[in-house]
Amino acid sequence: MTLDLPLPSALDPAIPADLADRIEPLSPGTPRPDGAFVLYWMRTAARAHENPALDTAIRVGNRLGRSVLVYHALSERYPYAADRHHTFILEGARDVQADCAARGIAYAFHLERPGQRGPVLKALAARAALVVTEDMPWTPMRRWARAVAAASSTPVWAVDTACVLPMRLVGKAFTRAFAFRKATEKARASLIGQSWPDPAPSLPARLPDDLGFEPVDLQSASIPDLVAACAIDHLVGPVAHTPGGSRSGYARWAGFRAERLAAYADRRTDALDRDGVSRLSAYLHYGQISPFRIAREATAETGKGAAKFLDELLVWRELAYGFCKYGPDPDSLAAVPDWAQETLRAHESDARAASYDLETLARGKTGEPLWNAAQASLTIQGELHNNLRMTWGKEVVAWSPDAAAALARLIDLNHRYALDGRDPNAYGGILWCLGQFDRPFPPGEPVFGTVRPRSARVHAQRLDVAAYDRQVRRPARRSDPRIAVIGGGIAGLTAARGLADHGLTVRGIDKGRGAGGRTATRRAGPFRFDHGAQYFTARDPRFRRFVDAWVDRGIVARWDGRVVAIGADGTLADKPGERFVGRPGMNAVARHLASDVDVAFGVEVDRLTRDGALWRLWDRRGEPIGDGFDRLVLACPAPQTARLLAPVAEPMAARVRKAEMAPCWTVMAGFGEPLPIPFDGAFGPVAGPLGWIARNGAKPDRPDGEAWVLQATPDWSARRLEADHAAVAQALLAAFAEAAGPLPEPIHLDAHRWRYARPVAPLDQPCLFDPGTGLIACGDWCLAGRVEAAFLSGAAACGRLLGQV
Repeated sequence: MTLDLPLPSALDPAIPADLADRIEPLSPGTPRPDGAFVLYWMRTAARAHENPALDTAIRVGNRLGRSVLVYHALSERYPYAADRHHTFILEGARDVQADCAARGIAYAFHLERPGQRGPVLKALAARAALVVTEDMPWTPMRRWARAVAAASSTPVWAVDTACVLPMRLVGKAFTRAFAFRKATEKARASLIGQSWPDPAPSLPARLPDDLGFEPVDLQSASIPDLVAACAIDHLVGPVAHTPGGSRSGYARWAGFRAERLAAYADRRTDALDRDGVSRLSAYLHYGQISPFRIAREATAETGKGAAKFLDELLVWRELAYGFCKYGPDPDSLAAVPDWAQETLRAHESDARAASYDLETLARGKTGEPLWNAAQASLTIQGELHNNLRMTWGKEVVAWSPDAAAALARLIDLNHRYALDGRDPNAYGGILWCLGQFDRPFPPGEPVFGTVRPRSARVHAQRLDVAAYDRQVRRPARRSDPRIAVIGGGIAGLTAARGLADHGLTVRGIDKGRGAGGRTATRRAGPFRFDHGAQYFTARDPRFRRFVDAWVDRGIVARWDGRVVAIGADGTLADKPGERFVGRPGMNAVARHLASDVDVAFGVEVDRLTRDGALWRLWDRRGEPIGDGFDRLVLACPAPQTARLLAPVAEPMAARVRKAEMAPCWTVMAGFGEPLPIPFDGAFGPVAGPLGWIARNGAKPDRPDGEAWVLQATPDWSARRLEADHAAVAQALLAAFAEAAGPLPEPIHLDAHRWRYARPVAPLDQPCLFDPGTGLIACGDWCLAGRVEAAFLSGAAACGRLLGQV
C-alpha cells in the first residue's frame, strides 16, 4: 500500500528533486517545526556516507534548525535473529558510530536485551520533527515502518537507499530481466556515474538526555558478550572470515576490483572458485557499502567482466527490489506466476524421489552429496555460491510435498543461514526456483511440470564435489579447537551437535550407558517407563521449530492424554495444554541429538587439570580421557559441575553453587490388569508425597499395559534421600492407592532416586562463561527445570563458544 501523498520536494523545500525521487511518505503532513530533532531510524543502510536517508534527515534538520539523531536498533524479535546476523550488524554499527562521530552526527545504538527492552522508537518518534527510515521492500520491514507511521502524529518518510535507479522511478513490478533492462536502460545510464556528495549538518551532535535506553558504546563493548545477552538463535554462529562493516566491505571490493573483476564473466559460474565472485552481497544487503559507489567504480572499468558484474548489480538485483516493492507478497505463493502455480499444482501428486523434513535439510543430511555440501556452505560459511544456489533451491522444490511448502523451506533455510538473506535479492533467487523471472519449459517433467528443473546430479558432473565439500566444511573460524562436552543430556548434546554442525571437532563424554540424562526410559519385562522427564512443552520459537521437525520425523509426538490436578478433597481439575513426548520413549530426542555426534558413553570425568593451553580430563582411576582439549563445555547437574570446577575455576564454581537442585524419588509400577482411573497424568494431591502420577501406556507408541510412573515431591524426596528403595516404592504405591482408589498387587515395582532431578533456584541466565579460563557451563539449572530450558541453555553454550573461536 502506498499513500497518495505529494512528493517530499513539495512538502519540504530542503529536498532536491533527485532525492525526492527516492522518498515515499508513509503518513501525511509536513515536518513539524516544534520537533526536538529529526530522527533517522537506521535499519538497512548502515553507513554514514552516500546514504540518501541520512542526507534527507540532515537537509530537513538544517532547514528547521534542528539536529539529527540517528537511532540504530537491533531487535531480538527480528525474523531469523541469530548470532550470525547480530554479530555482522553490530560490527557494521561499530563503523557507523565512528563515522557519525567524525561527521558530527548524533548516533545512538539500541540493542534489545534484558534491561533494555521496551517501546523506545514510538516515544522518540513522538518528539521528532520528522522520522526518516529506509524503503526496504521486505514485508516485516514495511510492516514495522507503517506501524510507526500509524501510531505517530509525526510524518514518516521511507527513502530508497539500495537501488541506483530509484524504485519510485521504475514504478511497477517487472517479471523478466530483459524487459526490465530495456525499460530502465536510459534512466539508469544517466545516474550510474554520478558522484554522491554528503551534506554537512549545520548543528553539532547532541544526544537527548532521556533516550529511554542506554546506548551501546560499540567502540569499547565486547560484541560476543552483547550477542550472548540477547534472546536469539545461538545455534547459528558468526562467520569470522566475513566481518561486518563498511571498512571490511570496501576492502573486499577493492581486492576484487583490482584482481578479479576483469575475469568475472569467465569465473563466476564455478562454485569451487571462491574468489571468482565478489562476495559483497551481505554488505550490500545491510547497506554497509554504497551501491552508488560500487556501480560508479565498476563503470570506470572496461571489459566483459565489469559489464557482467554491473548487469547483475543493476539489473538482476534491482529487478528483485522492484518486484518485492510493487509485486505480490514474496513470502506467499502469489509471488509465483500463474502458469507456474498451475503446472506445479497439477504435479503435486507426482511421486517424489525423496522427502525430507526441515531439520534434515538444515543439517545437510539428505542422500544428495552436492546438495549437502551446498547446505554446509550456508550453515558453516554463511554464504552460497550464486550458481549453485539455483541448483540447491530446485532440489528443495523436488523434495517438498507442494510448492507452498517448498517456498517456506527455501525462505527459512536461506534467511536463517545466509548473511545476505532476508533481502529482496534473495527472494529473486528463491522465486526463480519456482518459475518467477523465467519462462515455461515444455513439455514438462515430473514434480516441476513446465517449471525449469535443475538437478544436483547433473550439476555434479561439472564440479568436483569432493573438493567442494572439503572446501565448505572447513570451519569459518579463526581457529579449529578441539572441544569436549561433558554431559550427554539435552543441554550437552544440543551444544555438541551445534558445534559439530559448524565444522568444529567435538567429543562428547557421559557417564551414563546412553544418551538422555533425565529424559530417561527404562524397560522392565512387558513394561516401559519414562522415569525421568515425563513430557515437555515448546513455548519458545527457537525450540519449537526443532520440535515441529521432530514431529514430522516421528521422533516426537503430541500427548493428548487427560492431565489433571488432584485437589486436597480428591476433586479433579483438568490441566489442558500442548505436551510432547519422545517416541517410543522420552530418551528418543536425546538419542536423535546424539546420532551423528562423537559421544563416549560410560566414561565418568572425575577431575580437570590445566596443561599449558590444554585441558586434561581424568577418570576415577586417574587415567586420562582423550589427548587434551582446547575448550570445555560442562553440561552436568549443577553440583557435579561445581565439584569439577572448584579446583580450576573457583569463582565460576561459586556461581554454579547458587543453582539449587532438588531430588526426586520415582517409582515404576506395572499392573497385570487395567486400572479404572479417569486420567492419564495428574499433578499430585495438595497434601501427601506424590507430585506427579502418569499412565505411561497412554503416551503415543508405548506398549499396552498398566505401566505407571509415580514421582514424589522435592521435600518428601529430600527427607528420604538415603532411604531404602523398596521402602520408598511401598510408600509411594500406598499414596497412589489413596489418591486413585484400591489397586491390585503390582507385578513390577521398582524405585529410582534422582539426586539432582530439577532446579528449584535456577540462575536465570542461559549459560555461564568464564573468560579467564574459557570454560562454559550449561544445563536446565541455568534457566528452568524443563527440557526446553536445557535445549536453550545448550544452544547458548554453543553460541558462546562459536563467538570466541
